[in-house]
Amino acid sequence: MQNRVENPYTNQQLRHEINNEKKEAKIIVLQPIGYPLESSFIETPEIEVKNNELFDIYAKEQWINYKLHKDQYLFDQKLMPDFAFQVIDVRPNNSYVTNNTSFLMIPSQKEDTSIAVNTEYTFDDVIGQEKAKNKTQIIRKYLENPGQFKDWAPKNILFYGMPGTGKTMLAQALANELNIPIKMIKSTTLIGDYVGDGAKQIHKLYEKTRKKRPAVIFIDEIDAIALERKYQSLRGDVIEIVNALLTEMDGIENNEGIITICATNNPSLLDYAIRSRFEEEIEFELPDEDARREIIEKNVLTLPIKCDFDVEDLVKKTNNLSGRDIKEKILKTALHKAISESDDEITSKHIEYALKETKKHTLKQDTMFV
Repeated sequence: MQNRVENPYTNQQLRHEINNEKKEAKIIVLQPIGYPLESSFIETPEIEVKNNELFDIYAKEQWINYKLHKDQYLFDQKLMPDFAFQVIDVRPNNSYVTNNTSFLMIPSQKEDTSIAVNTEYTFDDVIGQEKAKNKTQIIRKYLENPGQFKDWAPKNILFYGMPGTGKTMLAQALANELNIPIKMIKSTTLIGDYVGDGAKQIHKLYEKTRKKRPAVIFIDEIDAIALERKYQSLRGDVIEIVNALLTEMDGIENNEGIITICATNNPSLLDYAIRSRFEEEIEFELPDEDARREIIEKNVLTLPIKCDFDVEDLVKKTNNLSGRDIKEKILKTALHKAISESDDEITSKHIEYALKETKKHTLKQDTMFV
C-alpha cells in the first residue's frame, strides 16, 4: 500500500465539517518584518499598502484556511517569496482565514536613527555665545509666528566651532524653551549598508518632522557626509545622501515651520553645494575669561564635595579650553582625584593634577602623527 498524503480540502464533505467547527478570523493585523536571511544581494523592500481591497484579495489567495494566532509569522508566496509578515493581532485568536476575513497592514518598526530629544536645557545654560543666542531669538519669533516672515523665514543655519562649545546644547535649549520637538541625528548614522538607505532616511526624517511642526532638525557632524569632494572619494550612497539633504534644504516639499541646524567643527571642509544652502554661519567661540569664570562658578555649585582652590587662578590657566573641557577634564578629574585620595574637599593640588593630565593628553594628540 502506497503512502499518500491527502489534501483534506479536496474532500468536500470533510471541508464542510471543518467550516462548521472552526472559528472564523474577523480581522488580522500584519506587520512587515523582512527576509529570514540577510544578504548583500537582497535589499529589504519597504512595504506600503496602497489599496486595502486589493491587499485583502492578495492575502486571502495565499493564506486562505490558515489557522493563525498572535505573534505568528506568515511568509509571502507570490510577489516576494519568503518575505515574512508577523501577525500583530488576530480576532478571535487561533482562528481561520476565510473569504470574510479582513487584513490590515501597519508600518514596520524600522530603527529610526534620529532621536526625539526632551531636554531641560535653557538659554541660560549656554554661557557666552551671544551671537548664536541672538540668532536663536529670530528662530524663536519665526516658530511662534511663521506667517510674519513669509518668504524671509530662517530655514538653514550652520553652527560651527570647536567641540564642547555649546552647539548641541543651544539647539536643545531652543527646542525646550519653545516646547517643540527636536530631532537629532549624527550624519555618520546615515551611511547604511546599501546604496539609497541614507537618502531614504533623510526624506523620512523630514516627512515625519513635517507632521509635528513647528520643529527643529539638528544634524551633527555634517562634514562626515558633506566633506568637500576633493578631500575624499565618495561612495555613491554618500552622494545620494547629500543630494537628498539638498532637496530638503531647498524646500522642494513644504517645510514651513521646520528649522534645519547643522553642526561642524570645520566649515572650510564642507562641500560648496551644501555650504551655500546655509543662510547664516554662526561661530561658537572658546569661552573668554568672563565666560570661563561663570562656567567654573556654576559647576562648582553642583560638585558633591567642598572646593578650596583659587577660582581666578583656574580661570587664567584654562585659556583655550572649551566649557566641556573645563567641566569634564578639569573639574571632574579633580573631583575623582580627591575622592580616590579620601579627601573631603577639592584643593589646588587636585586642580593642578587635572591641568597636568589635560596638558599631557593634549600634547600626546598633537604629536601622534608627527
